Amino acid sequence: MNIMARGAGRRQIFGILWMCFASMLMFPASNAAAKFLAADYHLIQIIWFRSVIHIAFLLVIFLPVQSLPKLFTTLDLRGQLSRSLVQVVAVACFWVALIWLPITNATAIGLTAPLMVVVLSVFLLGERVRAPRWIAVAIGFVGALIIIRPGGDVHWSVVLVIISMILYALFIIQTRRLAALDDPRTTAVYAMVVACVASTVLLPFFWVTPQNLTDLLVFTGLGFAGALAHIGMIKAVQYTEVSLVAPFDYSQLIGAAILGYAIFAELPDLWTWVGAAIIVASGVYVARREAACANN
Repeated sequence: MNIMARGAGRRQIFGILWMCFASMLMFPASNAAAKFLAADYHLIQIIWFRSVIHIAFLLVIFLPVQSLPKLFTTLDLRGQLSRSLVQVVAVACFWVALIWLPITNATAIGLTAPLMVVVLSVFLLGERVRAPRWIAVAIGFVGALIIIRPGGDVHWSVVLVIISMILYALFIIQTRRLAALDDPRTTAVYAMVVACVASTVLLPFFWVTPQNLTDLLVFTGLGFAGALAHIGMIKAVQYTEVSLVAPFDYSQLIGAAILGYAIFAELPDLWTWVGAAIIVASGVYVARREAACANN
């Protein structure tokens, strides 16, 4: 019994470490790379590097255990492509907003996506949401308002973060629905298909040869960081329950704050941290409530 308990404990630790690897390191690194490159390169080129390296990396990992035709076999092609489209538009909106917004602020607002999932799941999935979760969602959005401060000098790019947050919530809901239909490896690869095809078609009109080795390395790192982030999240839920590792997704704030300061000399103010703390607390509560409901 003790051996089994120790084994379960180790799996939980590995799951948490994989989630922190994805959230605290890889996602912030990907966003910081996009913000850095956006000063000299078009968004289309940035998305192209991100999507091509992402798909290539996943194919290298998945093809030894699953054939190419089977990897792209889906029971809902329209659903996979629409999910992929939603994902690339969400990323594009977020990265454009990063040109003007500090990474920490944008990341904190974007972390309200799980709260938006609760709202959208009522209308799109027919789920029942009880009063405590509605209250937590409302409090979480108050946290976002504290960060945005709509009565002050709000930059229009905040709207892009809000759009990105809503689209990412739709992406999560579509992922839930497709999980019952397709292999998770198929869904992971399809996530970047629309971005890869669309950016490849448009790339000749926007291509700028990387100006130096640093830019080329950042482009490459952008793709690997995005791919590794998704691999980390997949591995996290393979080791342990989603309800255990999901709250650690909020560690993105730590990575975003460190990189924002180190690379762009961005220092979030007190109210940004207050709003972020409210969002995190609300998100963790909602995740715990959903886990409790699922186990009953």
